[in-house]
Amino acid sequence: RGAARGGRAAAEAAAREAYVAAAQALSRARARAAARLDRAVNAELPPLRLDKARFRTRIDPLDEPDWGESGLDRVAFEVTTNPGMPPGPLARIASGGELSRFMLALRVALAAADPVPTLVFDEVDSGIGGATAAAVGERLARLAERVQVLVVTHSPQVAARGRWHWRVAKAARKGAVVTTSVEALDEAGRREEVARMLSGATVTDEARAAAERLLAAS
Repeated sequence: RGAARGGRAAAEAAAREAYVAAAQALSRARARAAARLDRAVNAELPPLRLDKARFRTRIDPLDEPDWGESGLDRVAFEVTTNPGMPPGPLARIASGGELSRFMLALRVALAAADPVPTLVFDEVDSGIGGATAAAVGERLARLAERVQVLVVTHSPQVAARGRWHWRVAKAARKGAVVTTSVEALDEAGRREEVARMLSGATVTDEARAAAERLLAAS
């Protein structure tokens, strides 16, 4: 029995030593990757009109009882949106519009490190408009030069940057059954839809002219 217990203890000690060695290597790799990610994300922020914002990856060591399959660290993304303010959790510090742009910057940075053929952004323009939405649309257009980008948007500034457009609409049928339709738009349809996004239910000639200018600038 004593020999068996001794064998188990030796095996446990060897397993712990191997785990710690592997986890420490993971921690070092995390630190290197975090530095690269921080640089990449922060480089994306000024074009998205987040000139004063900063992003950082925070890595904290865990107490031994909390060690697990993810290693010895706790990783969190933190931001500050104004100089002199302490960094805090991304979801708590950033407003709705800021959060959308931080997520876009993060997705772009990660796409550069791990290229994928297609990226999907669902309402990444949420909570923003005007010049800021135009900046987001421009960044998405530049990203689309490298990979296929699919964007779900309610912003005319973002939509106008697309090369192809589909209108997605929901309609209630009898019995309250909701159906969803997807329609590919030609050039005239693109102009009309961007004009509708600019003006609302009633599309005016002024909105059509503005839509024409947006599409021409893209």
